[in-house]
Amino acid sequence: MNRKQKNVLIRILVAAALLGLLHFLPLDDVWGGWLKFAAYLVPYAVIGWDILRKAWKGILNRQPFDECFLMAVATVGALVLGRLRTGDYAEAVAVMLFYQTGELFQSVAVGKSRRSITALMDIRPDSANLEQPDGTCAEVDPEEVPVGSIIQVKPGERVPVDGRVVEGTSSMDTSALTGESLPRDVRAGDEVLSGCVNLTGLLRVKTTKEAGESAAARVLDMVENASSLKSRSEAFITRFARVYTPAVVFSALALAVLGPVIRLLLGMAPDWGDWLMRALTFLVISCPCALVISIPLTFFAAIGRASRAGVLVKGSNYLEAMAQTRLIAFDKTGTVTQGVFEVAGVHHSELPDEELLELAALAEYHSDHPISLSLRKACSRELDPGRVTDVEEHAGEGVSALVDGRRVCCGNDRMMRRLGVDFTPCSSVGTVVHVSVEGKYCGHILIADKLKPTAREAIDALRRSGVRKSVMLTGDRPAAAEAVARDLGVDELKAGLLPGDKVSAVEALLGEKRPGETVAFVGDGLNDAPVLSRADVGIAMGALGSDAAIEAADIVLMDDDPLKISTAVTLARRCMRIVRENIVFAIGVKLLCLLLSALGFGTMWLAIFADVGVMVLAVLNAIRV
Repeated sequence: MNRKQKNVLIRILVAAALLGLLHFLPLDDVWGGWLKFAAYLVPYAVIGWDILRKAWKGILNRQPFDECFLMAVATVGALVLGRLRTGDYAEAVAVMLFYQTGELFQSVAVGKSRRSITALMDIRPDSANLEQPDGTCAEVDPEEVPVGSIIQVKPGERVPVDGRVVEGTSSMDTSALTGESLPRDVRAGDEVLSGCVNLTGLLRVKTTKEAGESAAARVLDMVENASSLKSRSEAFITRFARVYTPAVVFSALALAVLGPVIRLLLGMAPDWGDWLMRALTFLVISCPCALVISIPLTFFAAIGRASRAGVLVKGSNYLEAMAQTRLIAFDKTGTVTQGVFEVAGVHHSELPDEELLELAALAEYHSDHPISLSLRKACSRELDPGRVTDVEEHAGEGVSALVDGRRVCCGNDRMMRRLGVDFTPCSSVGTVVHVSVEGKYCGHILIADKLKPTAREAIDALRRSGVRKSVMLTGDRPAAAEAVARDLGVDELKAGLLPGDKVSAVEALLGEKRPGETVAFVGDGLNDAPVLSRADVGIAMGALGSDAAIEAADIVLMDDDPLKISTAVTLARRCMRIVRENIVFAIGVKLLCLLLSALGFGTMWLAIFADVGVMVLAVLNAIRV
């Protein structure tokens, strides 16, 4: 508890003790009951002075119709009525006491959810170890670290700025960003993200982004701004309270006046005090705290829970839309596949496989193309670039070079045909690199992009969660795309698409959706930004995805795991189920109690349950998420 909550708790305990003490003191006949009235004003003032002050401020600001005004009118009226008629003041004090107890309870619940989000602030380091020209390190603010600088990250420290490891090996705790507890090993050439904790070895990192554009800053910005985008349910509750509160105030006034007037017209005793008590009870029951508090709290708790799992939701409106997702489309490369090309096999080789890989890797040594990088990575022998001379790039075909004085050509079918080399076509799906030495065909190397380990499981989980159609949209060749789609088990495939074609494909899905359904698209690349914006819900891969995709998306998966999509869907549906439960429960109980109160069967104790009891139950239900 914070200091304010502790002060409220002390006031509750003091007021409760005074109320219990006064119950046993014989004060009824002292000074004509005025001593009893004055005595009960003490616990009432202790527990209710801030509510009265807020109600008065609301009146001065011409915005009187809120729960403080309802509580003030109801309890002050009950005190006056007690003095004039019944001599019982305990109900008025009890109403304020239980109301403050409920307010304290919801304050603690909201604080708990808020702390789960503000704990993310710890992922942003306060300093960075910036290497100086003389080799020493200076501790500086991360905002002062320019792109391209070398920083040192010691064991136990958080990475202050995104970068790439240039020296050292270590294990990284990425749980603050991805929600995954398993450490990730990094070495020279690997990317590290700000906010991750270096667990073991010293790392030298070359920064690739400014602090304000790094992963930790993006995460914090998304979470901090999430509450500004309201869901339809929250907007409904806001509009509902704006109309509902004045309506019940005037209804209570009408109940207090019209009831006695009608009795007078019928020749009966008006019973002004009885009808006034009914109206005051009506006011307490009508307080909309349960809805006004529990609905935003449910979304707030859900966004915090998603953040801890590595799923960043930019607003509760997107959480609500995610719960209604029944059609979903995926990009291929980098989304359901790893986006990293690897050697999948060596076929029809006239040489030992390792020797063929070595020749191809040397010929491609001076190229930064992903194919070239995958060849070098697959070769287990140490490569000496001094063995390579006379390198020639052939656009759209491949590379040729002299390796140990022999002409080695690496390329596609078109290159082999142009050179007049009799090659063996490859029937496997992937990128094929044919290799010839001195004009003689020596075999080919198959390079393929592998599925992410959880990709198939992600599709199955989405289908189980109620997604009725999954579509893969890719710019890749149909043959390669069909193999991936078959392995994934998606319902439909569209290959060879340009960015504009993907937008058209998603618009076609939007035309297929039924009332109350939404269409989601999952992507990671710069070319996916337009379609991410066009879908009802855009989901981007946050660790490897492009900045443009992350900015355009509504939900970001920080660890690039497609299985987290079903996690987001499940969490969103659980959130919306709790929201609906609270709306139906709160409104249903209040309407029933309002009816009983208007008919004269309600008491202040029933009002306490209808207000505080319903609020506490709704808040308890909300924090289940």
